[in-house]
Amino acid sequence: VQLQASGGGLVQAGGSLRLSCAASGRSFSGYIVGWFRQAPGKEREFVSAFRWSGGTTRYADSVKGRFTISRDNAKNTVYLQMNSLKAEDTAVYYCNAESPTLGVHYWGKGTLVTVSS
Repeated sequence: VQLQASGGGLVQAGGSLRLSCAASGRSFSGYIVGWFRQAPGKEREFVSAFRWSGGTTRYADSVKGRFTISRDNAKNTVYLQMNSLKAEDTAVYYCNAESPTLGVHYWGKGTLVTVSS
């Protein structure tokens, strides 16, 4: 699976951005798909994820109520709608697809989100 993330950019605090992650090579079917982020000088952290076949969607406490993960089955694409952005959301955002069954884990190249205060 090859993952291509896009949609990052510079936005003022309180603004919104939508990130996209398209998969090529195979579908997301059977995978846990989500987003992580890494702020300057910090470790990569979990943002949100869901099982493509259905199930509970998870969010980090820091983004609950502001970020929404969604999908487009036909486009084999996952989105991250980010609203009410804060300066502390500034990070490189990475798309992730994991199959515990197959024991594989894929990462896309990150997309930079910069929130100015």
